[in-house]
Amino acid sequence: MKDDNLIIGPMENPGQTVQKLMTELGTVDSVPDIDIGDIDTAWLVSVPEGRKIENLTSLRIAAAEYFAPQRRRGTARLADLQSLIDWTNRFKGENSALYANPDMERPTLECIADYHAEGPGVPFGNDTTARHCAHRGRYAFPLSKEWKRWMAISGKPLDKDEMGEFIEANAKDVMDPTPALLKLEDADSNQSWETRLIQTARHIEGRYGQLGQLLAMSRQFQVYETSNLAVTSNRDTGESSIQFLNEHNDKDGAPIKIPNLIIIGIPVFENGAAYRMPVRFRYRKSGSAVKFIMSIYSPEKAFDAAFDEALTTARDGTELPLFLGQPETNT
Repeated sequence: MKDDNLIIGPMENPGQTVQKLMTELGTVDSVPDIDIGDIDTAWLVSVPEGRKIENLTSLRIAAAEYFAPQRRRGTARLADLQSLIDWTNRFKGENSALYANPDMERPTLECIADYHAEGPGVPFGNDTTARHCAHRGRYAFPLSKEWKRWMAISGKPLDKDEMGEFIEANAKDVMDPTPALLKLEDADSNQSWETRLIQTARHIEGRYGQLGQLLAMSRQFQVYETSNLAVTSNRDTGESSIQFLNEHNDKDGAPIKIPNLIIIGIPVFENGAAYRMPVRFRYRKSGSAVKFIMSIYSPEKAFDAAFDEALTTARDGTELPLFLGQPETNT
């Protein structure tokens, strides 16, 4: 009787056995079996070396994006405000938004084309209002050369030669005061900017000087200091006090009277409109040395005015909501 269970097939030689074993160990299988074109599902494969699991999702997405980007992303650096407005109008959607950073040293205006949709997000699950916020256009406002030069010396002590060289090099920025400003006189014929500068001078007890006066002082300014004694006594108690009074005089012995305000007209941003600003002018004597100090009075007012004007132009030109500050980051 023949027993089929005892029938043995052809014997394998060692080479065939090794080949079969390596085929089984070396096969790469998908775990699970998915459609390779579906990038919304993770793609896991089983590879040799103890059947280790590798995650190839990022590689598959990168390969897919090589042929066709899955979304818009990147930041465009625009050279002027109008270019930012044009870029925004080209790519904006119903959820786009503008962000303005009013930093006086590095002011920027940014458009996020793919901003989050309006409304609250969801704490868990799929938030259908969330966006990548990855497609952006940014404009870095270029501060004018004049603004940078005056801000650099504002409040900094300068000797006579330094002050003279600076004034001569930047004489075009200094404005001679009008008769109304010289007299600090209110009149119906005064322009609004004259009224504003008159009020500023009165507030800080200042008087405006002319460019010629500054240049003359830088060439021949000398200070002669005299000290006098002031003695006071109290008749009721008999107590007395002695005080030294220092006076600064010119070479003829007359008290020095110099203007303590000048007016400059400079743009805040490159190629922008000029803004009139008062500059406080004073000197300090220490021994035989005299230092001059020029300080722009409230420069933030001119900056805010120029920045607000630019933001109004951007808001009107794009019709998008505008927020002051910086947008969300990934951290």
